[in-house]
Amino acid sequence: MNQTNVKAYLEITMKISDENRAAAAAVYAKYRQPFLNTINGAVSKELLVRNEDVQVLHGFTSAAEAEAYLGSELFNTDVVVELKPYFVEAPCVRVYTVVG
Repeated sequence: MNQTNVKAYLEITMKISDENRAAAAAVYAKYRQPFLNTINGAVSKELLVRNEDVQVLHGFTSAAEAEAYLGSELFNTDVVVELKPYFVEAPCVRVYTVVG
């Protein structure tokens, strides 16, 4: 993984109860490598945890590729379907462009 290639981030923030965090982390682990291996422009994927919520931070070579991932089969058919039972509320999804 070369962070210098990251030109955009997809940040997905999820509220997941403590008792479901291990199961949600397992979904992250299951799909991390397929994401990196098959999604155009994918550079990195990290799981960030804090008391209030969890975030998955995806690095891409462009914002367009981050947006395209949100419409992909991997995201909609696999990741979202498996994570949905653990959501306390709808996740917050944001795409950021790296400046500089």
